[in-house]
Amino acid sequence: MSSRLRRALVATAAVSTLMLAGCAAGGSGTAEPAADPDALVVYNAQHEELTQEWADAFTEETGIDVVLRNGDDSELGNQLVQEGAASKADVFLTENSPAMSLVEQADLFAPVDEATLALVPEQYRPASGAWTGIAARSTVLVYNPDLISEDELPASLMDLAEPEWKGRWGAAPAKADFQAIVSAVLATQGEDATRDWLEGMAENATEYRNNIVTMKAVNAGEVPVGVIYHYYWYRDQDAAAEDSGDTELHYFGNQDPGAFVSVSGGGVLKNAPHPDEAQQFLAFIAGERGQQILGEGYSFEYPVASDVPAKPELPPLDSLDAPVIDPSTLNGPEVIDLMTEAGLL
Repeated sequence: MSSRLRRALVATAAVSTLMLAGCAAGGSGTAEPAADPDALVVYNAQHEELTQEWADAFTEETGIDVVLRNGDDSELGNQLVQEGAASKADVFLTENSPAMSLVEQADLFAPVDEATLALVPEQYRPASGAWTGIAARSTVLVYNPDLISEDELPASLMDLAEPEWKGRWGAAPAKADFQAIVSAVLATQGEDATRDWLEGMAENATEYRNNIVTMKAVNAGEVPVGVIYHYYWYRDQDAAAEDSGDTELHYFGNQDPGAFVSVSGGGVLKNAPHPDEAQQFLAFIAGERGQQILGEGYSFEYPVASDVPAKPELPPLDSLDAPVIDPSTLNGPEVIDLMTEAGLL
């Protein structure tokens, strides 16, 4: 194991206790082998309800049972690296791609079948083919128009580090979601600019527990704006709008870091006990039926494969003018180091 990878593991483990209740899943992340030795074991950091729908539909179609081991992106990614070849996992699913990169860098993924990769446009999967995108979500600025007008909003996510934004915005730095956004800042702006931006965030931002709490704070007028992913707002709007009724969304566009589209990943473990079935499951998720379950379900995330459209309420994914980033280059461990250095973790 390289010194870089050892450092990554230490850095990730140092904050993993902050992440155990990640927005993707509420399970313990423990990885006991499935009671049925023929069952497919999925380490799942995606939304539990969505992945359960995928699993149930896959089992109905193929007769292959699926067992989910739920946890947080970083928690499960770090666990897979620690388990190495001894892991009982067949498939790893995440909300954000930095945890996929961690496992890829440890050389624990088998190549994804070419037929599955062909279902996913190149911008939503790593060039390596070690894993693939299965869903996407956009970074947005949620704002309270009673506190700030649209023409007063920052032109760039980077502007939030400026002194005039002190006490005027919120985010959830301890969550894997926000750390993925910071990884986009690092990829597009470089280390020095990211360090400066994080120092400005530590000075200016109010820290919240997660995206939903951040949105609630903006809705209640605690802060004028907050950085979240889009689907939290759309889900709430689709319900009673109890936590978002006094807010609106702003999309940065212009390939700004604040327009970052985070790719959810799926990969098959190199030492999967059931490699053929694992590839079949990943193909199902990226295929038309799996993407329809995503696009038509509760999550309001974006399908990225098989030309399946998103919900009509969402702006088209190709209209967001997101920065172009190979998702496998997003460096989660370095982000954790920089955020720890800034006092945000």
